[in-house]
Amino acid sequence: MSAPRMNRQLTLEDPQSLSDGAGGYAITWVALGQLWAEVEALSGRETGRGGTSLSVQRYRITLRAAPVGSPARPKPDQRFREGARLMKIDAVAEGDAEGRTLTCFATEELAT
Repeated sequence: MSAPRMNRQLTLEDPQSLSDGAGGYAITWVALGQLWAEVEALSGRETGRGGTSLSVQRYRITLRAAPVGSPARPKPDQRFREGARLMKIDAVAEGDAEGRTLTCFATEELAT
């Protein structure tokens, strides 16, 4: 197995709830840091939701491991940002037996 080619810089973002002043809340995304990763496209499909056509692309994202509990370790429901592109993290797993890498499975949705 060859070493991953981590040539894409992604921003890890975490959702934060902020009071809207009227008893509710709004979600804002806070950048936790920059990570270098290998991004590999997996399956893609087109679907319709509410009369809108939606393109859904899944990715396998490999990056250097961070200890459990570290803010640099991605978690499900966080997201990666690459410019205007947003990839929601669905799952995170150890990438290798030595614990050197993490594998994140993420989804990008685009209205078409």
